[in-house]
Amino acid sequence: MSADCAHLIAQSGIQFGTSGARGLNTQFTAQVCHAFMVAMVEQMGARYPFDTVVLGMDNRPSSPQIAQYCISALRALGIKVCFGGVLPTPALALYAQRNAMAAVMVTGSHIPHDRNGLKFYHPRGEIDKVDEAAILACRSGVGPLTIQPLPAPDSQIGAPYLSRAIDVFPADLCAGLRIGLYEHTSAGRELYASVLRTLGAQVICLGHSEEFVPVDTEALSEQDIAKAEHWTKEHQLDLLFSTDGDGDRPMIADHTGQWHRGDMLGLLSAKALGIEALSVPLNCNSSLELSGEFEQIQRTRIGSPYVIEQLAVLAEHYEAVAGFEANGGFLLGSDITIEGKTLVRLPTRDALLPLLAILYLSKQCGANLAQLMSQYGSRFTASHRLQGIEKTASDRLLALLQEQPQRLATMLACRGTAKVLSTLDGVRFALDADCIVHLRQSGNAPELRCYAEAPSQQQANELVETLLSAVVQNLSSPAPDS
Repeated sequence: MSADCAHLIAQSGIQFGTSGARGLNTQFTAQVCHAFMVAMVEQMGARYPFDTVVLGMDNRPSSPQIAQYCISALRALGIKVCFGGVLPTPALALYAQRNAMAAVMVTGSHIPHDRNGLKFYHPRGEIDKVDEAAILACRSGVGPLTIQPLPAPDSQIGAPYLSRAIDVFPADLCAGLRIGLYEHTSAGRELYASVLRTLGAQVICLGHSEEFVPVDTEALSEQDIAKAEHWTKEHQLDLLFSTDGDGDRPMIADHTGQWHRGDMLGLLSAKALGIEALSVPLNCNSSLELSGEFEQIQRTRIGSPYVIEQLAVLAEHYEAVAGFEANGGFLLGSDITIEGKTLVRLPTRDALLPLLAILYLSKQCGANLAQLMSQYGSRFTASHRLQGIEKTASDRLLALLQEQPQRLATMLACRGTAKVLSTLDGVRFALDADCIVHLRQSGNAPELRCYAEAPSQQQANELVETLLSAVVQNLSSPAPDS
């Protein structure tokens, strides 16, 4: 007797997080991948009919095998499959959107190399929490599966994403600029170099790696910080660009080698594109509101499905809407006109659009990235993570701090008070001296995330460092009396 999808997925340990289903490489067995494909076809196909799925993957060592399992399962279900090979997630999503197809991206994005994941798209865009729940609840049976060879990738699947960039923005957008491309194992490293060169940049490719590098744009390593400073000086770069593993979150450093945070890059991008209303998670910098650049800013829980949900609401009232997250990735919720040309909507995280939009704004204003950023210097944010923290441990800690917020002030050695601002996603606290700290368990991996906002970058950095150090001590000590 065949097992049902819901049982197989639940038993695997794979869970939906802030963006897609994530788990250990070993949990993505042929049978579990088969269950996900059956559930996707039956549950999503009922809401958004399709007969073809386009599938892509990142450069993780485990991705080809998972892609092979998924393609074999889809073909067994009678679904046509187009295989894009290694390409950025937004490129896959755009191709699916233009061709009324569903899409599956095999990627773990930024999480450790021993993990991987699946991102799902119906013909209208990225799935939402309703779709996720339907996939997890599917009771259809899963039988034996014959594993077929992985097909040769179709290089044309990435073509619409390439043309979307070079056909809309001015042909001389990057003329005279020396742009560094930190390649590591980004799924879009070849594509980005082609786009930038076509738009007139002198591209210097750096940091190419054959061994997978799990770059987290929200918790940059000391090595990546040092690399940016070294490379910009050594190569006299005007800009340094990179992304996370699947190319949906940007990393951009200015000519001094300073990486800029995703939410501030999003602010500049939205300004460049004439965005009226924004959907952003609650951990984005409050400079968004203080800037006065937007008519409405809707705050959400952390995760692209929540941002997309509010994008649809905003689109009913505004002509130009967009969203982004604190860790980057720009979601365009409406078509935008740039110098008489239409940039089509793509409501999924995109790492390339923020780069091009900022370069466009820079050209219009005659100012470099550092100068553009200096306009919004009243609030500063920082973030980092503790890896290997299971949900049960973080849940206990967050419940304690929510009940007794003054314990947080003690952990930070603050003389003032702490009060709970929000429990929408984790717990967000207000401190004296106009500071904010926010703790939440990652939805993608066993990690505790910490965010801070303060009147200076040093204060924000110190809050994150001090709090995470205190959390380590707290979790390694016996549970305190309540």
